[in-house]
Amino acid sequence: MQVRRADFAGSWYPGRESECIASIEALVKECVPCPEPGRQAVGGLVPHAGWYYSGRLACNVIRCISESVAPDVCLIFGRHLPPTERAYIMTEGAWDTPLGELEIDRQVAERIASLYPFVVEDALRHEPDNTIELQLPFIKYFFPETRIVPLGLPPKSFSLNVARRAAEICSELGRKSTVLGSTDLTHYGYNYGFVPKGSGEVAVSWVKEENDRRVVERVLELDPVGVIQEALDHHNACCPGAVAAAIEAARALGATLARQVDYFTSYDVRPDSSFVGYVGVVFYA
Repeated sequence: MQVRRADFAGSWYPGRESECIASIEALVKECVPCPEPGRQAVGGLVPHAGWYYSGRLACNVIRCISESVAPDVCLIFGRHLPPTERAYIMTEGAWDTPLGELEIDRQVAERIASLYPFVVEDALRHEPDNTIELQLPFIKYFFPETRIVPLGLPPKSFSLNVARRAAEICSELGRKSTVLGSTDLTHYGYNYGFVPKGSGEVAVSWVKEENDRRVVERVLELDPVGVIQEALDHHNACCPGAVAAAIEAARALGATLARQVDYFTSYDVRPDSSFVGYVGVVFYA
């Protein structure tokens, strides 16, 4: 079985097993309470910056999901894609993490890939992708027996069809499944070429209270179409296709409620003139 390398291990997050476990255990200690203890979680939304910045939030969301489900397969939606880009999938092999390999659920992935046009990546032919890879050690830690299906989906209605059908295929094959969408929010500052409110505290407040809040509200309303339109109009989600897909797949698995776990920005971690917003959300049935 071919294994896709962990391109960001040792830089964006720890590269050794012992260091990775120690980091996750430290992040767990910083976690806030899950928003709906005792309620059935079917998935969530996580950020994908380096663990120094947003690892605590990604860890917290996946920990909350793990309290109510031990999935056979995790559908992971990510990738920075414009509406004109094609969709991506891995259909076989495994993806390496410092905690061990995560095997692709080949049966599920091949069923999905047979229905839609994809760029099919494998262990040898792929582009590095932090949006999905940064979640994998958390998934391996909290769901050690799960398999994964990684999908990169652009922000358009096609992706909602793919996501819904992917969740249905998991159910048809008798898989207990969960879904995870990966995105960061507003990328603000001269480093990103986006400075509609200048700089300083005024800009930080605008991002937190207005620009990011708009897209977060669409997520909490479980509105995948609204998420796509909002992100394209206001540049407040870098992977809106992944967000919308996760919402649609979660709805197919019975989600009726989305709750915010936490929200902050990289400015809160380390103040800078350029900064990024992060949100964590859990989807509940």
